[in-house]
Amino acid sequence: MEEEERVRRWCLRVEKRRAEEERQVLIAGGLLDRSVRPCADGDDLLLPLIEEMEGAEEALFKPFPRHEDLPRHELVGGIAIMQEEDRAGAARILASRPSLHTVLYPTSAVEGEFRTREFLILAGEETTRTVVTEHGHHFVVDLARAYFSARLSTERHRVCAEMTEGERVVDMFAGVGPFALTLADRASLVVAADLNPAAVSLLCENITKNRKTNVIPVLADAIHLPGVFGRTFDRVIMNLPMESVQFLKAAFALCRPGGTIHFYALVDEEGKYLDAIRAFPVREVRERRVRSYSPAEWHAVYEIVVGE
Repeated sequence: MEEEERVRRWCLRVEKRRAEEERQVLIAGGLLDRSVRPCADGDDLLLPLIEEMEGAEEALFKPFPRHEDLPRHELVGGIAIMQEEDRAGAARILASRPSLHTVLYPTSAVEGEFRTREFLILAGEETTRTVVTEHGHHFVVDLARAYFSARLSTERHRVCAEMTEGERVVDMFAGVGPFALTLADRASLVVAADLNPAAVSLLCENITKNRKTNVIPVLADAIHLPGVFGRTFDRVIMNLPMESVQFLKAAFALCRPGGTIHFYALVDEEGKYLDAIRAFPVREVRERRVRSYSPAEWHAVYEIVVGE
């Protein structure tokens, strides 16, 4: 009998007892490759990925039997976002998953002071609002009113796992709260700030929905946060990939000596922002590739331990 064809994929190795939880995280982040079967390797399960990510390895997988090809799309909760304006394809996507309620096509780039974009509804309900489930948290999002990306779900979980219980955290660009609410599981206090009133409104809704009592929502330009809170935080989250560098001074003014700043940026070369970071008191800085963004760019995080 001819050996079944196998294909090479990036994958994440997880313990079998945690496999379903991790699978759901990858699904929520749009990172699980559903065209091939996960495979066992001893006490571990290899979960196939659509792209390389931190901690990934390569392995061979058996493809699932081929079904109808669907147009390329990204899932955010119950919404599918297509890359082309294809109403027939949108109808097929909507019919392919019972959990979907709407198919959208973006008619603008992410733009403006509030980092939003406009959408055309191709199929399903007339809404841009949905609920995203991630690591046991539930985030109400409205894609036309506030920016949201599920692609950093694994990163949020990693940062939370590295935290010490009782830390004080500030999220300078909190959006609807995915980082803030995830880290609130271990923090004593999270200050979650954003400039977009719609994002802060959704953040307040999500604080209530997830029953968090240690998250303070703040409508503010992050540049002004040091004047309100001072240098009192153990951990600072800076997830504004295309513009964060201009807020480094504020981040250092918020983080106590020995604390950690997570500075996220889109880069096209390693070490791109090291000189800008080292203009401030730094005890240590580590650069990590988080995920691919385009053929020439990737999403990186600089983890900065603040000096005196």
